[in-house]
Formats: sequence, structure tokens, C-alpha cells
Amino acid sequence: MDLYARVNILGGKSVRLPKGDVHEAIPLDNDPVARVKSWFEQGVDYVHVVDLDAAANDDYRNRGMIDRLLAEVAHPVQVGGGIRSDVEAARLLEAGAWRVVMGTAAIRNQIMVWELCRDHPGRIAVSVDVRPDEEVATRGWTENSGRFLEEVLLEMSSAGAASFMIAEAGRDALTEPPDFAVLRTAIGIVDEPVIASGGVRHVEDLRRLAELKAGGKKLGGVVVGREVSHGRFTVEEAKKLVS
Repeated sequence: MDLYARVNILGGKSVRLPKGDVHEAIPLDNDPVARVKSWFEQGVDYVHVVDLDAAANDDYRNRGMIDRLLAEVAHPVQVGGGIRSDVEAARLLEAGAWRVVMGTAAIRNQIMVWELCRDHPGRIAVSVDVRPDEEVATRGWTENSGRFLEEVLLEMSSAGAASFMIAEAGRDALTEPPDFAVLRTAIGIVDEPVIASGGVRHVEDLRRLAELKAGGKKLGGVVVGREVSHGRFTVEEAKKLVS
């Protein structure tokens, strides 16, 4: 199981979102590029960068910073948040993104995502933000899609998605447990790697995720963030558990 770190960018700053609400964002630092580099120095396998301005407000002010980040960081970075056109997805891949992550577009423009998966095999991940009833949320958790987990996973697996980032919409990772049942369901539906991208509270949550199985398959990875910088565990401790 791979270890990912998340860097959320809002207004040019790294932030934490309690329950995913951009209006309640908590600033962490003013240099997301340095934050990404720090995660790799600590030993994570990948960094998952989310452009929250683009995701929630169609505001692309952070793209220049993200381009610079991709140029400066010689490690695999995947980028998500507001990637709703084939042109922007291809541009980010050309700029150096290891993968781009399609969220809302995978629900609203499936033909485009199919074509991207065909044209860029292994480089298009799909983010699925799930509510407790398994309905998929879109636009940075601000809207409901009317679509549900299983159908979205099956369609995007057929399209050729490289992996699936599963998060629980509205959950605060520092205080609420992962939805192990939803993750187990996702693992059982698709053969592609399923990444638990909602974060964890502590080492015991990590341990349970590492042991999670369905149909003989396990999680492909887990995303951590503020729980590490909060001192609840270290990247080294997390790596030992997930590997």
C-alpha cells in the first residue's frame, strides 16, 4: 500500500478544510511548493495536490504556482481540483504531473474522460467523494450528482482510469473515523488501485486500512496530511504500517 500526502491550495496558501468547507479553511503555510518538497523529504511515495479555488469556484489563480511546483519537484505529483477539460488535463500532464485527477468531470463529461484515459493511459485518476448514502458529491463537495458509488466506479473502470481516490464528503479526518465499509465496497468493485484519500485520525486507523480486504484485494494506498503535522504519527511510522 502506497503512502500519499495531500497539499490543499486555496488562495495561494496551504490549508486544511474541516469537513471540506472552503469557507472554514485553516491556513497552514504560505508556501505550498516548499510543503510538497517537505513531504517527499519525509519519505512519502506520492503527493496529491488539490487546487481548491479551481474545484469550488472555477478560479484558476493557483495554476501558475502549480506549474512551478511541477517544474521544481523531481518526484511523482498528481494534481486535482477543477480539471474539467481535456485541454487542461493534457496541459498539466505536459507540465510534469505524474497523474491528473478527474472528479466532477468524471460525472458530468464521461466521454471526455474516456478519451483522456485512451490518450494518456495510466495517467488519469478519478476522485470519488462519497456521502454516507453512497451518493457522489461534486464541485468540491458543494453539489450532489444524483450518481452513486458503484455505477461511477464501474463506468470509470471501463474507461481505463488508473486509480480511484475515495473520500467521504463532509468528514473531518482529525475527529471522525474513515468509512471502512465504503472503502471495502470500492475495493470489491474494481481491480484498479483504490486510494483512501479522506485522511485518518491515528495509527490505529492506518492499521485497519492496511488490513482492509475485499475479494482478495487490498487498498492501493492512503492519503495523509494534517494528522502527521499534528504529531499523531510520523511518515516513518506510517510507512512501516502500510508496507
